Amino acid sequence: MANMETGSNPLSADLLVVGGSMSGITAAIEAAETGKDVILVEKEAYLGGRVAQMYHYFPKLCPPSCGLEINFRRMKDNRKVRMYTLSEVQNIEGTPGEFEVTVKKHPRYVNENCTCCGLCEPACDVERDNDFDFGMSKTKAIYLPHEMAFPMRYAVDIKALDGDISKLEEAAKVCPYDAVVLDDKEETLTFQVGAVVWATGWQPYDAHKIDNLNFGKYPNIITNMMMERLAAPNGPTKGKITRPSDGNEPKTVAFVQCAGSRDENYLPYCSGICCMASLKQTTYLRELYPDSQIHVFFIDARTPGRQEDFYVKIQEDDNVHIYRGKVAEIEDIGEGNLKVKAENTITGEMMEVEVDMVVLATGMEPNSRTSPPPNPKVQLDEYGFVAPGAEDIGVIGAGVAMRPQDVVASVQDGTYAAMKSIIAKARR
Repeated sequence: MANMETGSNPLSADLLVVGGSMSGITAAIEAAETGKDVILVEKEAYLGGRVAQMYHYFPKLCPPSCGLEINFRRMKDNRKVRMYTLSEVQNIEGTPGEFEVTVKKHPRYVNENCTCCGLCEPACDVERDNDFDFGMSKTKAIYLPHEMAFPMRYAVDIKALDGDISKLEEAAKVCPYDAVVLDDKEETLTFQVGAVVWATGWQPYDAHKIDNLNFGKYPNIITNMMMERLAAPNGPTKGKITRPSDGNEPKTVAFVQCAGSRDENYLPYCSGICCMASLKQTTYLRELYPDSQIHVFFIDARTPGRQEDFYVKIQEDDNVHIYRGKVAEIEDIGEGNLKVKAENTITGEMMEVEVDMVVLATGMEPNSRTSPPPNPKVQLDEYGFVAPGAEDIGVIGAGVAMRPQDVVASVQDGTYAAMKSIIAKARR
């Protein structure tokens, strides 16, 4: 199979895509389907980015399988794409058409013989917090990232084992396919490529930093991405949205918009997608619990274009109450219940609403802010996004590495990046 991971070194290609997000996957596939040789590098053990963690996404409100499955099939069928997971770019040198890229490939400790039979899990005594579920569930230290993981293969969290791979000896013994490789080693690979697409995606803004909202202090305050995992059938509660503190059904829920966003103390810019994400999540609750009461606090409702129709539809629901108000504080009032205090910016009055659970709409922080492209010519803007001009030197930003945007825009960005990479390669 052309897209199987390999240790070949060195290797040349027309294009190297950094990041297996929707924009990165799109860039890789679109370039490959024009006949270009593509290398795709992803730091996680699977492709799919944040989309893989969602329950539904716009515009069709379909599950991740709707888009990812098709793209994974296109990749598997295309001999022009070669992917490397658990891999990180260390250095980019050269000019358009003649880049040399150094990549560190971390050991997975599970080879391509893996059939995902799961026999290794019971033989492992070490558990870890499941980062795919934002710590709301546990897995063993040898684990399948999620049900749609691509590649569909187990991986090992060596940190959970305190760096001691010998703790997996029993798991290796019970594997009937010799798939658990205890002596797997880290590799340094060097690629000669014509252009680079930087599509490293985003992470939710750390809500622990927002002092007045008390995330992490009270268990029934969660983030919007945690809500996606709770609603997902493959999530920690198998799709039943419950309160983390006691597993009870939430009768009243508050959504706090711009949680840390548009605030010079935290995340100065608007992520553009949070209003629609919260409105979408109100439908999760209303469909699951028809008698639930929803309270949404926003600064400005940003639902451009045809999305306005969705906003109007939500407003027509008598059980959804939308306020223009800045939340000042969330406090515990006992038994896991919460009081949301906000200023109604229309009337100037202070409001207090008691709820069972609060969802914070945290913004999108680009991964390029903490892990920028390792090339001094690629500049970032003040927020950590790849600044305009990088494409002129053959490094093309795509998706949320460039700006906050939704899945549709990220896919379009990936297609654009593929086209620009072909132009950059042609400069040789």
